[in-house]
Amino acid sequence: MKPPRPLHGLVLAGGRSSRMGVDKAALVHPDGRPLAKRTCDLLVQSGCDAVWLSLRHDQDPPPGFEADHGMRCVRDPEGRSEGPLAGMLAAMRAAPDADWLVLACDLPRLDEETIRFLLASRLPGEALLSYRSESDGLPEPLCAFYAADSFPILEACHAEGIRCPRKVLIRSRCRLIDPVTPRALDNANTPEDWRSALMP
Repeated sequence: MKPPRPLHGLVLAGGRSSRMGVDKAALVHPDGRPLAKRTCDLLVQSGCDAVWLSLRHDQDPPPGFEADHGMRCVRDPEGRSEGPLAGMLAAMRAAPDADWLVLACDLPRLDEETIRFLLASRLPGEALLSYRSESDGLPEPLCAFYAADSFPILEACHAEGIRCPRKVLIRSRCRLIDPVTPRALDNANTPEDWRSALMP
């Protein structure tokens, strides 16, 4: 029997936050931590063997990582920023033998229970697993599990010009599970989203 593959976490923090107007990864959560740092901490607490931060090629790490010498960082190719799928592929190339739990940095209501339930719901040999969106029933690709075996699927889609991870999961007929914590996957793309996400 093969030993289990290591589980790595990836926090996608390389977006330009144009709709928010400020770097979303640096927004300070009510608990006092910048969003990207809080998301990385959740991955560590949920049992990931290693946690990576995905950034643009010219982007400084967000606040909270200045003294974190153990941080693993993966960057988009110089001169190009092709969205979250490119960051995911770069991470998977850097650690090809790992399975991946991929999270966006802009999920202020995300909790440890949501992450642990996703991991506990995996079936043997399953390459992809995602939550079902509470708003439209479609996959939530940026709180999802991507086994090492999913790399060829993602790579083929990227080669075809597909840049949206949600489209990859829809095309691949990813199995979906229902959220366990209401609104845990509410993201914050605009100031209005941010205010709404922080409301009880």
